[in-house]
Amino acid sequence: MGMETGVVGLLRGKHSGPTVALRGDIDALPIVEETDLDYKSKIDGLMHACGHDVHTTCLAGAAMILSELKDQLHGNIKFIFQIAEEKNAGAKMLVKAGVMDDVDAIFGLHNHPDVPVGKVGVKLGGLMAAVDTIWIDIYGKGGHGGIPQRTIDPIVATSAVIQGVQSIVSRNISPMDCVVVSIGTINGGTANNVISEHVNMSGTVRTFDKEIRKNMPEILSKKVEGIAKGYGATGKVTYRYDLPAVINGKEMYDLACEAVKQIYGQGAIFDPVPTTGGEDFSIFTENKPGFFYWLGVGNKEKGYVNQWHNPRFVADTDSLLVGSNVLAQSAINFMLKNESSKI
Repeated sequence: MGMETGVVGLLRGKHSGPTVALRGDIDALPIVEETDLDYKSKIDGLMHACGHDVHTTCLAGAAMILSELKDQLHGNIKFIFQIAEEKNAGAKMLVKAGVMDDVDAIFGLHNHPDVPVGKVGVKLGGLMAAVDTIWIDIYGKGGHGGIPQRTIDPIVATSAVIQGVQSIVSRNISPMDCVVVSIGTINGGTANNVISEHVNMSGTVRTFDKEIRKNMPEILSKKVEGIAKGYGATGKVTYRYDLPAVINGKEMYDLACEAVKQIYGQGAIFDPVPTTGGEDFSIFTENKPGFFYWLGVGNKEKGYVNQWHNPRFVADTDSLLVGSNVLAQSAINFMLKNESSKI
């Protein structure tokens, strides 16, 4: 498919029915691994520090389980080994290539180090936030740093803008809604005694509500332009929509709960708190039903407590069978419920 390491496998069941996709992301991170695991990275400077090797293994395990049952399956299964989740690009590439065209539903999961191994997070509604990128430019009038009264200082205006955008929550948007605006980079100035002409910033915006997300460019632009004007400067906001929120619908939620209960019982299920982290799994579910699980991989007794993107991150391998079974059972249950719908 011209996507280098990305792989899509298809298992055809013996009986007619829907096509269900199972997805696991496979990309690593530019981190030097500091574990002593037998299966640690063989490439210096690259590590599965977000546990995508867990997701890959769970997907491969589900493929093994379902392959053994193919003569009993009412439908087909697509196994999506996805690249570039960390860059918010892989899912978009796959959808553009037509991977989801004949898919009726999709399931995926992500490991969670704060959740004990053996537990599975099943959430109704918003699980992970929408992710967008912003660039803010502040333009002033440069001059001598010792004579600032003859300049329009974009750095001073920028400091006010950074503070001001934090008031969007509670002053422009209800504090009952979840919104994050974070500035991650600031660039401006060339010397200690020179007032610059221009400062640029970049940041991230996280939301759950679709209407709020739609309105964020206008809200940010008014805020930035107004504050900059107060300092005699001008401001400009460039806004890019990157990923929608991961939202689990009621019908798929009920199916997911049942899948986990069938294998591990009600006690294995927990209701997770939504996170303002993002996931490009949401691209797959923009036009198709889907469900996304949290998979517990933490184990305090073994010392597996480090967070994602940490060079000492370790996931308990006892989680692999749990993830494989949950993905496989989810696909089976969807097929049985919808076996007469297609193919």
